[in-house]
Amino acid sequence: MRANAFERTDQAVLDDLHERLARHRRVAVAASVPGRDPLDLGLPPDLLDALLEHWRDRFDWRAQEDRIEALGWFGTERTDVPVRAVVAPARAGAPGGADAPVVLLLHGWPDSVLRFERLLPRLGDVTVVVPALPGFPFAAPVPGGGLAASAAAEAVAAAMTEFGFDRYVVSAGDVGCDVAEALAARHPDAVSALHLTDVSQHHFLRDLPADLDAEERAYVERGHRWQRTEGGYMHEQSTRPGTLAVALGDSPAGLAAWIGEKLLRWTDGDGSLTDVFSLDEALTWITAYWVSGAIGTSFTPYAAEDPKRWPRLEVPTVFTLFPRDLVNAPRRFAERFFDVVAWREHDRGGHFAAWERPEDHLWGVRTALDVRRR
Repeated sequence: MRANAFERTDQAVLDDLHERLARHRRVAVAASVPGRDPLDLGLPPDLLDALLEHWRDRFDWRAQEDRIEALGWFGTERTDVPVRAVVAPARAGAPGGADAPVVLLLHGWPDSVLRFERLLPRLGDVTVVVPALPGFPFAAPVPGGGLAASAAAEAVAAAMTEFGFDRYVVSAGDVGCDVAEALAARHPDAVSALHLTDVSQHHFLRDLPADLDAEERAYVERGHRWQRTEGGYMHEQSTRPGTLAVALGDSPAGLAAWIGEKLLRWTDGDGSLTDVFSLDEALTWITAYWVSGAIGTSFTPYAAEDPKRWPRLEVPTVFTLFPRDLVNAPRRFAERFFDVVAWREHDRGGHFAAWERPEDHLWGVRTALDVRRR
């Protein structure tokens, strides 16, 4: 295991970014379409202008990078796929000491390990590992650029072994849920409990069970409706990832519009991005994709054929659902695939729950620690 594995940004990358921002050309878009809510048309142009102006004139990536580097990064040296991760040992004097429980946090898209930044200070009594999933910001380069979720699970499992952790609770959201599910299926002796914030959409999009009840059928219908109205990004990232990667990876304005729209629409604010993120915070998440060049490789879990060929998981599983997340499944549907031992539906929060509602997300982690298999 290699310490100080964080890779800082070359100054030439930041100079190029600032030059591109200075040359930004405002693009004409449809300001209104009959029968459509303006917010359904994409990131509002005025909000994009504000993001780009702040990015160009006031945002300080070096200050953010210093803070991120200080989280404590380690890298593997012996695994087939290199993995970088934040590793935060349990604080001195915590119950259990060196034998304190281990919690593995798995992020999703379009975020990174930063999804859990507000959660880390609340978990000082346990050892926490937050890997940068291959192909995402802060990750070590891998052949082919990125990995399917099941391949990422194998990489994470190997990294955890090298880091010296053979048993751990896994807490995950979004793409991280797919990685967590594969990890539990393929390494049941390592995963002592799961905490998930959603059931992978894979389960209603493919191989749907035939004996759904009325609540489950309504969920599936809602999921397909969401796919039609909100899932365009997923279809493009899965069917033409290379084309989209060029557009977003060569234009900071395009990247800010693509990710910024999700930060606005997928969170539980009151219609404003800054209800949930300051401009600095939003731009830190966006800049992480720009300086790493990871936007295209982060599409790999969407583009790769990655069937879930395993039976129902018997590891104890805790679910916490948040109302502004993408498509929330009912408990009965989740129980088809997981041994659900606790279920809580919160009244606030969205897709990035660990960031938006860290105390509510923490409840799920703590509950998973309580029910874990020893």
